[in-house]
Amino acid sequence: MTETMAAADLDAAWRDGTLALREGRAEDALRHLRRITAAGRGNTVVWTAIAMVHRITGDAAAQKAALREVLALDPRDLRGLIMSGDLYAAEHDVRAASSYYTAAVKLAEVLRPTDPSVQTEVARVAALARGYEGGFRDHLAQRLASQDLDRPEARRARQALDLLLGRQEIYLQQPRHFYFPELPQIAWADRAAFPWLDKVEAATDAIRADLLRMLDEDAAAPSSAFSAYLQPEPDRPTFAPSSGLLGDPSWSAFYLWKGGVPQAENLARCPSVAAALADAPLCEIPGRTPSVLFSLLRPGTHIKPHHGSINARFICHLPLIVPEHCAMRVGPETRPWVEGQACVFDDSIEHEAWNRNPDKLRVVMIFDIWRPELSQAERELVSALLQAVDSYGGKAAPAWDS
Repeated sequence: MTETMAAADLDAAWRDGTLALREGRAEDALRHLRRITAAGRGNTVVWTAIAMVHRITGDAAAQKAALREVLALDPRDLRGLIMSGDLYAAEHDVRAASSYYTAAVKLAEVLRPTDPSVQTEVARVAALARGYEGGFRDHLAQRLASQDLDRPEARRARQALDLLLGRQEIYLQQPRHFYFPELPQIAWADRAAFPWLDKVEAATDAIRADLLRMLDEDAAAPSSAFSAYLQPEPDRPTFAPSSGLLGDPSWSAFYLWKGGVPQAENLARCPSVAAALADAPLCEIPGRTPSVLFSLLRPGTHIKPHHGSINARFICHLPLIVPEHCAMRVGPETRPWVEGQACVFDDSIEHEAWNRNPDKLRVVMIFDIWRPELSQAERELVSALLQAVDSYGGKAAPAWDS
C-alpha cells in the first residue's frame, strides 16, 4: 500500500509540476519536480523539464546543471543536446554551441525522428551549425591572411587546413597485396625531388614519335600491339578488379618491360625509351617489376577508383598524347596530365583516371620506381620477400597495377 501511495504521489508531483510549467509558474513547477529528483526518480524527461524551468527564470547555471544530468543519463538525448547548444549560443560560446549542435545533427541522421516539431528543431540547429562553420572558416582566413598559404612552401600546411575544415578527405595507403610500414603518406610526390626526370622529359618528343609511328603501323596491321590492360587469368577466379575494365580494350597497354622482363621486340620498335630511363631508379622485383608501358585510354573511358598492389614504389607518368578533358585523381587532388611534364604518385592511395574527350586517345608512358625513403638494404629485402611469396605453391597471380 505504501509503495502504491508513493508512486501515486510522484505521479501527482509530475502532473502538478508540468502543469505549473505550462502555466509559467516557475517556482511551483520547480518545487514539484524537485520532489521527484529528491526521491531518486529523476530521469531524462524530469531533468529536461527542470532545465526548462530554469530557462524561464533565466538561471543559466542551474539550467546547465540540469542538462548535464540529462546527458549523463543519456548522452544521445536529442533534446538535451539541442538545449545545451542553445544555452551556450546564448552565452556566445560559439565553439561549445557548435559541438552540441553538430552532435545533435549527427544523432538525428541516425535516429531519423518522425515528429515534425523535432525535425524542425533539427533543421534549425543544422543551419546554425553551418553558420558557425562558415564563421570559423572566415576567422581562420582572416587570422592566416598574412601567412600566404598559396606559396609553394605552404603546400602541406594548406592541405592540413583543408583537412581541418573538411574540404578534403584523408586518403591513406591501402595496397592490395603488400604493405611496407612507416612510409610517408604522399599522394602526389614533389616533381622537384626527382632531378633524373629531366632526362625522361627531354626525351618526350622522341618517345612520342616512336609511339605515333607504332600506332600508324598498327592501324594498317590486322591486330593491334595494344591489348586490354586488365587480362583475365585462366587459373584464377575471373572477376573485375575494383578499377573495372577487365578484358576491355578501352584501357589498353603496350609493354616495354613486363613483370621485370624487357620485351625485346617492343623495345626495338621504341628505341628512345631505354635511353630515357637509363638513370631511373626502376623498382626491380624479379617476376613483378619493373613495368614500363604505354597506357592508352580511349574516348569516354573511366578507370574507377582503386588501389595499387604495393606501397614500396612510386608510379611515374610521362604524358605523351593528352587531349582536353583528361585527368587523374590521387587521394583528394585531381590533376590534368600535361604533355612532356612527368608526374609521380603513390598508387596504393585511392586513385582514378578518365578520358572525357569525345574522339581522341590519351596515351601516357608508365613506369615504377622505388620509394626514395627505402634504403638499398630495404629494397633488397622487399624484393626477397615478394619473391618468396611468389615461390609458394604454384604460379603467382599477376599484380594489377595502375
